[in-house]
Amino acid sequence: AGSKLREVFDKINNLLSGKPVQTEGQAVSVTQHPQGLEFVCYKLAEKFVKHGEGEVSFHHDSAFPIAVVLSGIWELHPRVGDIFLAHLHKKCPYSVPFYPAWKEGTSMEEYQRILGYEVHDSKVEEQDHFLKRMSGMIRLYAAIIQLRWPYGNKQGAHPHGLSYGWRWLAQMLNLEPLADVTAMLLLDFLEVCGNALMKQYGIQFWKTMFFIQKSYIPRIEAVTSSGQMGCLSRLKNFVQKCLQAEEIPLPKGILTPSFWRT
Repeated sequence: AGSKLREVFDKINNLLSGKPVQTEGQAVSVTQHPQGLEFVCYKLAEKFVKHGEGEVSFHHDSAFPIAVVLSGIWELHPRVGDIFLAHLHKKCPYSVPFYPAWKEGTSMEEYQRILGYEVHDSKVEEQDHFLKRMSGMIRLYAAIIQLRWPYGNKQGAHPHGLSYGWRWLAQMLNLEPLADVTAMLLLDFLEVCGNALMKQYGIQFWKTMFFIQKSYIPRIEAVTSSGQMGCLSRLKNFVQKCLQAEEIPLPKGILTPSFWRT
């Protein structure tokens, strides 16, 4: 509910603003320790990324309430946004976007970690689980860049708005595609903020969609084996439908004005 989200936002904002906040029966304040504020910014940013790789990866719609709170906090407390991006880029290099190359002297285990895989006791997580986590983090990022906290003053620009999404998409399409990962990330990104990018960039956006269909999807196909076609097929269908309809659908779960009255 909108009212619940406002409570969460106010509590986080009060904590970061140095006011005492009640939690688990006691009042806490960042002023209680010289590094209190820095610690809270760090842990809060880390927590938002964890929501992306956990909650959002399983429940796509949850990207929007989480993103709108972070967007508002980012506006008032830019340090949280900076640390959030640092955590996000480390956990999901594709959010830069960046495909880390293997460097001589790097162990395979370490390289897997750099690519974003979780490695425990030399066991690398399964590909499906890895893709799900990356998907959740990209969806959260794509939701953040288009949302603003509705109760802010809105005088300034969004601290990390759609221009960053436009840049991400352009840079993504300049990278040589990877099997599995590229098709999934593009589909996630376009499903979540394609509609917002279409409204903002108009004809330039449609040129990009046409480029994806004619030039980039064949390049993804070239590196994709027959067993990895699922996500690529969904991306193909999505792009084709959008080009035919000359419309990108609104993302599922977007927060409507009526949400804030709940």
